[in-house]
Amino acid sequence: MHGYDSTSYGDGFADVYDEWYADVTDVEATVARMLDVAGADGRILELGVGTGRLAIPMAQAGLRVVGIDSSEAMLAKLAERAQPDGSGVEAVCGDMVDELPDGPFDACLVAYNTIFNLLDVDAQRRCFSEVAARLRPDGCFVVEAIVPDDEAPSGQNVSVRSMSIDRVVLSVSDHHPAEQRTSGQFVEFTESGGVRLRPWSIRWAAPEELDDMAADAGFRVERRDADMAGAPFDDQADHHVTVYRLGPADHRR
Repeated sequence: MHGYDSTSYGDGFADVYDEWYADVTDVEATVARMLDVAGADGRILELGVGTGRLAIPMAQAGLRVVGIDSSEAMLAKLAERAQPDGSGVEAVCGDMVDELPDGPFDACLVAYNTIFNLLDVDAQRRCFSEVAARLRPDGCFVVEAIVPDDEAPSGQNVSVRSMSIDRVVLSVSDHHPAEQRTSGQFVEFTESGGVRLRPWSIRWAAPEELDDMAADAGFRVERRDADMAGAPFDDQADHHVTVYRLGPADHRR
């Protein structure tokens, strides 16, 4: 998408993210998963922390959370949410490849397709390497993402996301399977505010491709589930949660 950069998504969605995506994934299960992999007081790095939808509950559960996001608008919302309850989330404004904060971290989380906000394969591959460099020697990287639909047709699509008496939101997308890329806009029409465009773009990858990137960075697949709560992953799963652990494969399993 012409003119789209690393800040476009966050700046476009910051004011509606908590309204639209509060329940997009299981927050309680995510917190439990990160406590499991990092320990009760583990130090966590969250990529694409956004408004703190996950980071604040993780901090409230006792984890020491550092969150990075390239959107100042998203981080401003995080600050608004964190201050009233004193939740300890350290926020960093920066790129989730080249500007990651110093470790060591016990674990890193990249939730709900955020890895795909990196729009080329090299950036995604370098992300794994940069995360690995900031984890303790046996730390883990938890990746939550869709399983791409190999049969999804190419081309454009327009649908209604939501409609009320004073607001209509259309979803417009353009799917390019050969490039593993999908871009889109949420086009919002309101009686009082006119038209608002909210752009998004992803470069998606199958679990097997992510596994290769992880292996090149020194990770092994410790487990893969269909969701954060641990539902079994099978050929019918449309999402996966993969825990990548640093270190050689454990052949005793």
